[in-house]
Amino acid sequence: MFKKLSLALLAGVSLAGLQQAFAREPQARFVTEPTVVYADQYAPQPSAEQRLAYAERSNMGGGFIELLFGDNQQQGSRYQQQPYDQRPLYAPQPQAAEPQQIMPEQDASEAAHPAFDPKFERQLVDYQGKEAAGTIVIDTSSKFLYLVQGEGKAMRYGVGVGKPGFLWAGVKTITAKKEWPDWTPPAEMLRRRPDLPRHMEGGPQNPLGARAMYLGSSLYRIHGSNEPWTIGTNVSSGCIRMRNQDVIDLYGRVHVGARVVVI
Repeated sequence: MFKKLSLALLAGVSLAGLQQAFAREPQARFVTEPTVVYADQYAPQPSAEQRLAYAERSNMGGGFIELLFGDNQQQGSRYQQQPYDQRPLYAPQPQAAEPQQIMPEQDASEAAHPAFDPKFERQLVDYQGKEAAGTIVIDTSSKFLYLVQGEGKAMRYGVGVGKPGFLWAGVKTITAKKEWPDWTPPAEMLRRRPDLPRHMEGGPQNPLGARAMYLGSSLYRIHGSNEPWTIGTNVSSGCIRMRNQDVIDLYGRVHVGARVVVI
């Protein structure tokens, strides 16, 4: 009898504890979520409601009841989160090295030749000659072309002139002007250089360059060149060659009918 009474009392106590746990659980389950504590911060003190919840949870009897209705955390424990990484999510990426610029074939060929001599740069100089303003004077020995300005001044340009055997002197007149002229080698030149093209359209690769001024009925011209390293030398078959930027400048300053004196 005593044994049965003890079992009945034990069952009653367990049932009563289970009922109390069910009655109290909703209140404990809806307590504010635990505060997130970062690794470098101290844990804040629990509020009154949190202490009440922990106290009620401690009355669950532990063991199986705690396992059923607890949050599987030890009393007084706190949530540990990884330290906050302050680096931006998308950090700037290192700039890739820019590919080395490839030089055009023409620039590469220029680099293989002597640099342009600065003394042949275009400049305004004193002129004490007798020619009138607007006259072009070409000194083949010094490789300079002068455009007489008047009042004792002239615009001077560096030029390339005829090779030995092709130098000439005289007075001519500009009879025509052309921008980016075509080039048709004369028969005499083709006999000497049969490898030359019979005709070549105007453009940056054309030997006559950006501008040409034709001298009378002769085959001679004042023209541009895509070989600036030849300025200041004896290089042509009688024509007067200039850098493209210089021949463009001269082209804009003179007119058809201008007098050209070659000495």
